[in-house]
Amino acid sequence: MSKLTSYSESLHASMQAWRHDIHRHPELAFEEQHTAKKVIDLLTEFGLQVHTPVGKTGVVGVLKKGSSERSIGLRADMDALSIVEANEFDYRSLNEGKMHACGHDGHTAMLLGAAQYLAAEGNFDGSVVFIFQPAEEHGEGARAMIEDGLFERFPVDAVYAIHNFPSLATGKFAVRAGSIMAAEDNFEITINGVGCHAAMPHLGKDPIVIGAEIVTAMQSLVSRTLDPVDNAVVSFTEFLTDGTVNVVPQQVILKGDTRSLTTAVQSHIESVMQRIVSGICAAHGASYEFNYRHNFVPTVNSAKEADIAADVARQLVGPENVVGDSRPVMTSEDFGYMLLARPGAYLLLGNGEDGVGGCSLHNPAYDFNDDILCIGADFWIALIESQLKAR
Repeated sequence: MSKLTSYSESLHASMQAWRHDIHRHPELAFEEQHTAKKVIDLLTEFGLQVHTPVGKTGVVGVLKKGSSERSIGLRADMDALSIVEANEFDYRSLNEGKMHACGHDGHTAMLLGAAQYLAAEGNFDGSVVFIFQPAEEHGEGARAMIEDGLFERFPVDAVYAIHNFPSLATGKFAVRAGSIMAAEDNFEITINGVGCHAAMPHLGKDPIVIGAEIVTAMQSLVSRTLDPVDNAVVSFTEFLTDGTVNVVPQQVILKGDTRSLTTAVQSHIESVMQRIVSGICAAHGASYEFNYRHNFVPTVNSAKEADIAADVARQLVGPENVVGDSRPVMTSEDFGYMLLARPGAYLLLGNGEDGVGGCSLHNPAYDFNDDILCIGADFWIALIESQLKAR
């Protein structure tokens, strides 16, 4: 990182200690009491105005300097996952079955580092709204904060977020205008057939055969009903029956997950999926129930803010370390709900390609790379000082 600044270098040890403490005490959605208290205590110590709860366990810190009415929101997520940690280091999870396997501990620590620096030494004119969000993993926290008046109570001109990204070299940034993360929807299809003896299948209506036809038919949903330039994923993840060794079941339940980069494709998948289910069940004389749940909207960066973020990153780490038109990723992020409410940008920050930081997200052996704490904090500081520069 040839051009890396050192705004937060003196804070690295503190950020690492904060992260390790949060990592030891992982908490699931809307249970982030330990983490929220730590954030509240530190923001109060730094001299910010602290507001909580916002969205159940969310925390908002406001830092104002000068007289400008301009304002920027910076968001970090706080929740962990239901995973048994495989790591053996001394700050491994103390809460059995819960783990920071997505790096939210690091996101929180580097935003706290930026808050401390900006409060003590920041050179800007306007307001910074530090948003510490609960319940990202299941797509509920951003909506909870918004419904609790986040942007009415703490108006911002734009809002930004960073997520660490294994497989991207340590400290590199990736961003793009438009969809950078996908929508996620979950579906459940219940097929009601007629159970019977396995030796006399002609007396029943076999929901396993019907379900298998549905799974097979869905494999052409993306390849034959969508424009080839429109990305989408349809995955069946569960096939459940109430049958046994000599019994054709009465019922089959199919569950799964879909991903898409636009709301138009999201609606298309739901419509075509229901049509396929209806047609196949009708052909077999079976009834069905179709439930389709929208969990995440696409995360869509506004062009202006994506360009701003890329420019700040280039000045920070050099243009060779910034991908300004990165490929979208088919995972999901509930920051998309904030981007529906305000313009902004979501960036990826390289956690490492292999070794430390290279392990996949949501893996029992994952750990956030402490080497990028300063890079993330410095990006936040540089963004604020460039965009809220005194006029």
